[in-house]
Amino acid sequence: MTNNRRAAALLVLADGTSFEGEAAGWWDAGDPRPATGEVVFNTTLTGYQEVLTDPSYAGQIICFTYPHIGNYGVSAADNESARAFCRGVVVRDLSPRPSSWRSEMSIGEFLESQRLPAITGVDTRRLTRHIREAGSMPGAFGPVEGPAALSETDLKEAAAAEPGTLGVDLVSEVTTERPYPFGAGRLRVVAYDFGIKRAILRHLGTLATGEVVPASTPAAETLAKRPDGVFLSNGPGDPAAVGYAVEQIRELLGRVPVFGICLGHQLMATALGGRTYKMPFGHHGGNHPVRRLATGQVEITSQNHNYAVAEGSVEGAQVTHLNLNDGVIEGVSCPELRAFSVQYHPEAGPGPHDASYLFSEFERLMGA
Repeated sequence: MTNNRRAAALLVLADGTSFEGEAAGWWDAGDPRPATGEVVFNTTLTGYQEVLTDPSYAGQIICFTYPHIGNYGVSAADNESARAFCRGVVVRDLSPRPSSWRSEMSIGEFLESQRLPAITGVDTRRLTRHIREAGSMPGAFGPVEGPAALSETDLKEAAAAEPGTLGVDLVSEVTTERPYPFGAGRLRVVAYDFGIKRAILRHLGTLATGEVVPASTPAAETLAKRPDGVFLSNGPGDPAAVGYAVEQIRELLGRVPVFGICLGHQLMATALGGRTYKMPFGHHGGNHPVRRLATGQVEITSQNHNYAVAEGSVEGAQVTHLNLNDGVIEGVSCPELRAFSVQYHPEAGPGPHDASYLFSEFERLMGA
């Protein structure tokens, strides 16, 4: 294992576009291979650690649009999961020296500990503009000099061979293998783990004593636990590839209150008969304006998804929230089934707290 921070590196996209930089993070000199995945950009100014440890980024390479990443270091308390599930990191400038009383290690040390490759010195503005115009696409990057050196041809071939996320079941890579408890609230919640974040469990844990269960848990097994409500978590990839979860959600709807976030929203909508589609470059950031249709109030939200629910496809459901940037459906509700979901992240990890009321809405629904 070696750190090639000063070695020249190259990022190559599936369409052949290349970006120069320097290798950072973790690379295995004994087994040189490129980092591959679907390249997406994230616009958050802070919260890089929460982003890197969000399981929803499984299968993806994250490009941070903010130019300086790592200045306040890394603290274990900010991790959203047990480890980083993303495939790699692209930044303009990686801070070598953190400055925060909470910091336990530098961002470089964190990448090493997570065996996470990175490329720094990249023109991330050019990369982001390219993705906005051409759409998210597979890519590959790696050092082109030093003991783990790869050729540009190696990178082009790796980028072309990378399947991306369409039709790929990434939930099976991130879900828990066995149930585990959480919280100390008065209600009882079963949370399906499609890639659940710790910030969500902190919110749910204040109102419920619950259990996190694997994504493939049968509905009958969940109902046998006699929950007051069922939570459907965030997660990575294409909802169309997680049909086994849709089948279980369909059996749960109408029998117990259901609340879904992000992928959980897409899966619930699919269980109601809706369709999903892949967006050109998705929503990834902490500043997306969403209108709450019931009140007209605009919420600034944290988002991370490449797929969305098709407009008009969920018959019988009420659209509750819309994205003001592009009109994407951000929330649906079925009062008669005691079920609702949102596309964005009210747990705000990282991000604004405008939508934290949704957890209170879930509590009210379970107590009704």
